[in-house]
Amino acid sequence: MPNFIRQPLRWLASCLFIIQMYLAMAVTAVLFLPRAIASPQGAADAAHAYCRWVFFSLRLLCGLRVEVRGTAPTGQVLIAGKHHSFLDILMIYAAIPRAKFIMKAELRFAPFLGWYALRLGCVPVARGKRGAAIAAMLDAVASGREMPGQMVIYPQGTRVHPDAKAPYKRGTAALYAELGQPCVPVATNAGVFWPKHGILRHAGTAVIEFLPEIPTGLPADTFMAQLEGAIEPASDTLVREGRAARHRA
Repeated sequence: MPNFIRQPLRWLASCLFIIQMYLAMAVTAVLFLPRAIASPQGAADAAHAYCRWVFFSLRLLCGLRVEVRGTAPTGQVLIAGKHHSFLDILMIYAAIPRAKFIMKAELRFAPFLGWYALRLGCVPVARGKRGAAIAAMLDAVASGREMPGQMVIYPQGTRVHPDAKAPYKRGTAALYAELGQPCVPVATNAGVFWPKHGILRHAGTAVIEFLPEIPTGLPADTFMAQLEGAIEPASDTLVREGRAARHRA
């Protein structure tokens, strides 16, 4: 198919995907609401069902597949990942049993997403109040009020373009020390196919890769060096792989 025809079709398919993705979020939230009210597991089931639908429709409309590499953790660990776009959030959530994200406090008020995130045990963190939020979460798990799970944080604190560099924030080291759990780094190339900004979704295979576990008890500087030294080269490798495959498409 000539490019002058193929490119507008890709834009149209991407627009259709985005519209139906948000409609599906609302439909899923409403359909699962009784179960989510009854139990946090109902909210988790809703989130996993939504992830499956997004991946199916993404492949159907945009030709974009998802792939998980490495061993996804099932026990209580801290997960620290590279963050390119909304896609890598969905991929991490779908790959592990009980993800709980550190999220911006403002997201509590997002339609559907905010209430479900709180029901899943995600931790809303206001600027300057991270310590209190994490302490409350740990107390809730210890007392049995919340199910244990895998805490997920993005060390750079925001979405980062695949070609951009951003510092790793030391709050990740503080969380690592507070939790007293091993940390599993996660690399990705999701931003090659689903960019931080813009509508166009590209065909190919988006990958997240669970990297070897960092043990507990390391000094903050050592931990941060190991974390960045694991995530950045692995993500760069995945980005090069993704771009080569996208170029061939």
